[in-house]
Amino acid sequence: MPDLKDLTPEQKDALIVDLVRRLNELEAKLEKDSHNSSKPPSSDGPRRKPKSLRGTSGARPGAQPGHKGKTLKRVAQPDHIEIHPVALVCDACGQRIAAARVAVLPEGRQVIDLPPTRFEVTEHRVQIAQCRCGKHHSGAFPKGVSQAVQYGPQIRAAAVYLTQYQQLPVARTAQALKDLFGLHVVTGTVQHSIDQAAQLLVPAVEQIRQALRGQPVVHFDESCMRVGRESRWLHVASTHALSWYGAHRKRGSEALDSFGILPGFTGVAVHDGWRPYAGYECEHALCNAHHLRELVFVLESTQQRWAQQMIDLLCQAKREVDLSQAAGNTALSQARQRYYTRRSRALIAQARKLNPQQARESGRRERRGRIRQSFTCNLLTRLHKYADEVWRFIADHRVPFDNNQAERDIRMPKLKQKISGCFRSESGMEAFCTIRSYLATLRKQSRSLIDALALAFTGVVVSPLVTAE
Repeated sequence: MPDLKDLTPEQKDALIVDLVRRLNELEAKLEKDSHNSSKPPSSDGPRRKPKSLRGTSGARPGAQPGHKGKTLKRVAQPDHIEIHPVALVCDACGQRIAAARVAVLPEGRQVIDLPPTRFEVTEHRVQIAQCRCGKHHSGAFPKGVSQAVQYGPQIRAAAVYLTQYQQLPVARTAQALKDLFGLHVVTGTVQHSIDQAAQLLVPAVEQIRQALRGQPVVHFDESCMRVGRESRWLHVASTHALSWYGAHRKRGSEALDSFGILPGFTGVAVHDGWRPYAGYECEHALCNAHHLRELVFVLESTQQRWAQQMIDLLCQAKREVDLSQAAGNTALSQARQRYYTRRSRALIAQARKLNPQQARESGRRERRGRIRQSFTCNLLTRLHKYADEVWRFIADHRVPFDNNQAERDIRMPKLKQKISGCFRSESGMEAFCTIRSYLATLRKQSRSLIDALALAFTGVVVSPLVTAE
């Protein structure tokens, strides 16, 4: 803060304007939460639930009329049938009931339950023999059975599944195996299973990475993770049938180049507008869910009507695209596309008058660098400069309105960090990325994760379906 005694009245006025601007910016930051910014819902605190942009449908909670519903169904061949006998003596007359008068009702009540969970031990032995000629022959132990005592593939698959897909810490996984199956597995065994699974699944994950390069639309996102006391970046590239995760020290182009998906990619990359993505020569689409939240913030902080009108325009376009897709179309008509782009430009021009760009101060000595602009001005610049990317979903229905696919895929690794804490080493994070890529892809393809992991431990890795969508 300069000494006010040394300032002229004009300088004091300029200082007041600058301080008011900074105060408004700080107050606006305090008003940000998950409904008007990219902050996660977990950061909202114990306040009221943020208002959703989705309007109320008017329907009552629960299943709607016409919903088929799901319930437990009887099985044709139960594993066990228990006959519950009647009393042998009549409680009315005291006479013994003859066996010929006893029958079993056709009505039955089935109870579905788990069998007693206990591990099994299989001991393998081999035969030996000696031929008349004197040569000795010996059988062979199964492949993978190399120790006097060892855990089988199902147990190791369960350990990997619980830690890498259900996000349990290693110690709690060992405890869960003890509670569920009576197994006294040490944490070192769990970690060894994770490391071995990561090595076995590398070829399958490479197939996923190569397949993503040929997809027409791929979603990208990134998030910061903790490895020990340092930060690392977790990157995701995904479609509705494929997921690939990568770990790197950097967030930008160095990391994206090293993964080898975006370089040479010819499809549409959907992302949140992080600047390094724009350096790749493919078509791009921006996440409009981010734009809606930012527009809500502008509306709440400035009360400018154009922000609500832009929100309504984007939501109207999304509803129209949904109807167009349901009708089997691949894009809106050229007339409707021109309407939305023309209306968007008009709203941006209207907003520009209310939020002009800040010019460089005439008395400022430093002439280098860009002039810092307001949040609203930066949003308008993005909506105008990248209008094709913002509105690509109306011209190509393969492109979604938002980037929710990648954000959903990256949410579970963030949940793992909350549950299990940080990764202990870079190799641990890389192993997680490999296994998670494989399991998330198989889950999207409705395939059994436990069976696939167990087969991998026997040397048979189930390949993911990598055909173009």
